[in-house]
Amino acid sequence: MMKISTAAIYTIWLREMKKFVRAKSRFVVSLMTPFFFLAFLGFGFDKNFVFPGLPPGLGYLDFLAPGIIAMVLLFSSMFAGISVIWDKQFGFLKEIMVAPVSRTSIVLGRITAGITTGVIQGITILLLSILLGFSVISFSGALLSLVFIILISSAFVAVGLAFASRMEDMQGFQLIMNLFIMPVFLLSGALFPLDNLPGWLAALSYINPLTYGVDGLRGALIGVAHLPLIVDFTVLVGFCIAMILLGTYLFSKTEV
Repeated sequence: MMKISTAAIYTIWLREMKKFVRAKSRFVVSLMTPFFFLAFLGFGFDKNFVFPGLPPGLGYLDFLAPGIIAMVLLFSSMFAGISVIWDKQFGFLKEIMVAPVSRTSIVLGRITAGITTGVIQGITILLLSILLGFSVISFSGALLSLVFIILISSAFVAVGLAFASRMEDMQGFQLIMNLFIMPVFLLSGALFPLDNLPGWLAALSYINPLTYGVDGLRGALIGVAHLPLIVDFTVLVGFCIAMILLGTYLFSKTEV
């Protein structure tokens, strides 16, 4: 069994980051939808409006911003799998698969790149939210939110790689991702409090791992969480480890 190669991880990370830096227009466009969510939904409710389920004194923009950050992480992380299918079609994946490095190193390189781009996008949306009037309770809370950003990114990058390792068609991958992403996002409590959901939908929300990411971000950034932060952290860590192991296993079975 081959050992994990830090050189291979770095090389793959560097390649993915160069692709990310060169696609400046794609980065800007990817931020437009979350910005519109923040601007139109956040300002669509007057500060004096009492949104059902929100704690007293908490504006909807403050409630919404952590959910939108999680949305950006979910979408960008899951679609990181597109690069795997792209590399399959153009033969690059075959070249690195026959290289004398472990497939675990290849997966870790791609996950590390996905985490890096996710952190960049998450911090960018956080800064845009602050410019729009979002208030972070403390600097330590902002640092804690980075932990949840990294966990969300790494987990869903691994999910995207797991899907991509079993698929050959890019259009089919995008359809499957959209079918997977929308329920995960809408059931995470990103747009509305979980207390407003009927019992059966609330049960589905607690099965959804992104729910704990959104709740953890809210707890870190605004001090309001539905669950204890240690619960959010523990569930996310467990899900992250499980998805990385699954993504690594499925990728190791990929035929090119």
